[in-house]
Amino acid sequence: MPRPATKTITFTIDGREVQAPENAMLVDAAKYGDVEIPVFCYEPKLGQPVGACRMCLVEIEGIPKLQTGCSTPVKDGMVVNTQSARVQEAQRSVVEFLLINHPLDCPVCDKGGECPLQDITFGWGRGSSRFIEPKRHFVKPLELSPTIAIDRERCILCYRCVRFSQEISEDHQLVLLERGAHSYVSTFDGHPYVAPFSGNIVELCPVGALTSRPYRFRARPWDVEDAGSVCTLCPSQCNVTLTVRDERVLRVLAREHPEVDDGWLCDRGRFAYPALGGSERVTEPLIRDGGELRPVSWDRALEEAAAGLARAGARTGALVGGEATSEEGYLLARLLREGLGSPHLDSRRAGTLALELHRALGDPGLQARVSDLEFAHAVLVLAADPLVDAPILDLRLRKGVRRHGMRLVRAGAAEVRSSERAGELAARLRDAGEEIVILWGERLTSGPDGAASARALLDLADALSLAGTDGAGLLEIPAGTNGRGLREAGVLPNANPGLCEPAAAGGLDARGIARGLTEGELTALLLLQSDPLTGSRPSEALDGEPPERDPADAELWQRALERASTVVAHATFLTDSLREHANVVFPAQAYAEKEGTIVHPDGRIQRLRAAVARVGGLDCTRAQWQVIAELAARIGLDLEVLTGAMASQQLFDAVPFYAGLTLEEIGGKGVRWQERDAAGAYPTRGQLV
Repeated sequence: MPRPATKTITFTIDGREVQAPENAMLVDAAKYGDVEIPVFCYEPKLGQPVGACRMCLVEIEGIPKLQTGCSTPVKDGMVVNTQSARVQEAQRSVVEFLLINHPLDCPVCDKGGECPLQDITFGWGRGSSRFIEPKRHFVKPLELSPTIAIDRERCILCYRCVRFSQEISEDHQLVLLERGAHSYVSTFDGHPYVAPFSGNIVELCPVGALTSRPYRFRARPWDVEDAGSVCTLCPSQCNVTLTVRDERVLRVLAREHPEVDDGWLCDRGRFAYPALGGSERVTEPLIRDGGELRPVSWDRALEEAAAGLARAGARTGALVGGEATSEEGYLLARLLREGLGSPHLDSRRAGTLALELHRALGDPGLQARVSDLEFAHAVLVLAADPLVDAPILDLRLRKGVRRHGMRLVRAGAAEVRSSERAGELAARLRDAGEEIVILWGERLTSGPDGAASARALLDLADALSLAGTDGAGLLEIPAGTNGRGLREAGVLPNANPGLCEPAAAGGLDARGIARGLTEGELTALLLLQSDPLTGSRPSEALDGEPPERDPADAELWQRALERASTVVAHATFLTDSLREHANVVFPAQAYAEKEGTIVHPDGRIQRLRAAVARVGGLDCTRAQWQVIAELAARIGLDLEVLTGAMASQQLFDAVPFYAGLTLEEIGGKGVRWQERDAAGAYPTRGQLV
């Protein structure tokens, strides 16, 4: 459905004329005139305002009573006053009322120094209290969940957390119990608030009532620095702000991007990062000595790895995990192809597809944006579970259904391959409207029926006329975070950078590499943040339970690792399979330590920036691109890369549809390459050169 049209109107606030979008809430419209109206309960991301706190009362000409600025749409010619004596007295009274039972915990409260209640009290409060009676007390703090503490004395009943639970994540666990001054936030049955997005209520809370237990009492706002980056724990690639103290990430906050995450974070992205800097990290090079992995110097580890790879030469295979940046994948592909003469590398655990299918599935005219999930007439979720594969997309789907009446349909691979069932799906989707998005998981194209499923998906897209329809198209959820970026960087057995034809044919895919190692055709394996037995995402290691794998695939890889004469791995954590089979292990960086780029499933190139120093210091953990370049140099190939920016520039020059791209253009919000002029260089369907 079409996005809401924006019409600009002119209104007057505090004596100045301001232009703002028509029907914007007065609180937001006032900002166009550099006027701040204080709020507590209002948060645009939560949907329709409730006007609960009454902090935003303003005077509007022609209306006798004061109005709530958070729930009053601005109209052309409206005259607003936020500085009159009536307004100031009302605001002072609201602040005084809120502080009646609020404890003076500021010196020990985690919210102190970044607390809206503090700021509004200083800016709009009386400056003194007339209340001398005893305050209301609750037992404090309580464990609302394993990661969230609640201090009910501090709660100002703004409803934000309850509205999030009921209207955004729709887990319906949080409620307000009791009445009047005895009201408090809790779960209905008193059980812990366990939900995939529960951590968002900590960030929504305008006071210190809800705090993060891992961050509790760890730092004050003046002790920390904030750094922007992108979470790489799943394909959602949410924009985040990292709270850093003494070169350690203490907290992860959302960095709102309407086209990526809508300002939300899943609990995995919010609470998992501290483990990536914990004691389980690999922080120095390891080589196998006497049957065990032992720490060694970088020179010895590089020499051992280079010697093993040089011996194998063209009989080397490589797997690249989704946590790798596009630059790392590109340089590794050069090391394999140019340095070792091997075409055997892959970033898809699902198996290879014909190059023409890769090109067709990634065609710029067929790509949907994340925001299209919200405004589409219908969305088909195909062979994917958004809540598990890319949690933030689940919230976007719920938003589309709840606010815009989007029709949501789910189907499996077998249904799409069946012409009769595919026809029924097409009719059902077409009945909802023209703007249709197919959200499909990479598992659709896995296994022996993968190619047939991919063709069936393209046939369905053609039947629905998705190509060229604004607000419609395909959106893939890859198995790895940067799955799309690695494919476009040429980390495929049958494609060079830019999905161009490879110089040498016959490259083996992931399963082919496993078979080649088992049968002796290959002798060495290079793993870049990938473990074929336990997965490639750090989040999989942090979730506590290993992800489900195909037993036959796991057995094949077990035999392959046992037969390989040389296994060189870049790893963040030392998994059981690497501990048993790796000959050389290089410490890999976590995303907060990296520089480089990754590509969102919708084609948005985003930039990773180093927020903290590498674990163990500069002489312990090195950048992956640097390790790959040093390995290549010892094998006899000069990659001509001295900095991370040089690696990025090489990648942009190598991919035709990235031409002219710079890190400055990517900036903090990223850029969709399909919307640039260079997108015309994309090899379209049937174009085999």
